[in-house]
Amino acid sequence: MTPSKPTTIEAYNRAQAGDDPAICDRLRALFDQHLPEAESKIWHAHPVWFLDGNPIVGYSRLKRGIRVLFWSGQSFATPGLVPEGSFKAAEIGYATPAEIDAERLGRWLAEARSIQWDYKNIVRKRRLDPLF
Repeated sequence: MTPSKPTTIEAYNRAQAGDDPAICDRLRALFDQHLPEAESKIWHAHPVWFLDGNPIVGYSRLKRGIRVLFWSGQSFATPGLVPEGSFKAAEIGYATPAEIDAERLGRWLAEARSIQWDYKNIVRKRRLDPLF
């Protein structure tokens, strides 16, 4: 029997091993603190935060640790993110809770609010438009 996938962020965090639940809990707390108006939910099997239906930031487990993905991160001014994919996303990874720089993460989350690309409508429009 295949184990069921977590349907809540809390269940997702608890399903992780080692230091990962602590990393996930810290990220969730910082995301909720800096994006209190955002909707958060499990989307494509991972925790994701949305503003007006547009995905902004999320995290997932990879072999090297917990990856934080900012959908519009390639457009941010604050350094430290690595481009991901062929659109505007960028990422950072954490292997331990101590690696999380709350101040820098807060700057990225502020940028995520003001610098957005329209991922919500990318399939319908067949292009990625700026929302800033």
